[in-house]
Amino acid sequence: MSARDRILAKLNAAPVLPKEAPDVASWYTTHRGIESTTDKVARFRACIEFAHAEVYAVSQASWPQKLWEILAAKQIDKLLLAPATPHGQRAMNVLSESGSACSGYTQAIEAWKEEMFHDIPASLTVARGAIAETGTLVLWPDADEPRLMSLVPPVHVVLLEASKIHNTFYEIMHNESWANGLPTNALLISGPSKTADIQVTLAYGAHGPKELIVLLIGDEA
Repeated sequence: MSARDRILAKLNAAPVLPKEAPDVASWYTTHRGIESTTDKVARFRACIEFAHAEVYAVSQASWPQKLWEILAAKQIDKLLLAPATPHGQRAMNVLSESGSACSGYTQAIEAWKEEMFHDIPASLTVARGAIAETGTLVLWPDADEPRLMSLVPPVHVVLLEASKIHNTFYEIMHNESWANGLPTNALLISGPSKTADIQVTLAYGAHGPKELIVLLIGDEA
């Protein structure tokens, strides 16, 4: 018998001791208490702004105008959005009146890869929710807003309702019943794309958008 076989035989013969599953829910109950929406917004904003994201407080009525102002200030005259969604339609209506071009992700990527990678300066998507503890946006890509919309354009604008910010990763999974089903890709975004792989020099936009803009929708703005 080889040394390898002897080691494996000992491992297989070792008794298997029963172990209780950790009580994750109890740990998180004591880890973070109940907070108001205002408190969660403040923690989320502090964390994601620390990661160099831009956050603007807006209302349901004002966010399309604020979107136009941001794009105009950055000299962006073309936006990729989801025209079949209510937020996409609202953005298209406002931006079209100002002369900005709006396009939708309406065909397979193979048919417009060159345009997508070279002629789309910005995109608009909506967040399913967010995590205050880490300043993280949660996106669930679908047919209207595929994953590439938040990955390829240099500037990514995200709509987030303040009421959908949760304390922790566990809390959002539990409250929204993620165990019942997930999309092919559930995206967790905590700032613009960045890396320091080369000479420990921090660079933005290496693997995704170099700018992340959050329109934080509250009751007032």
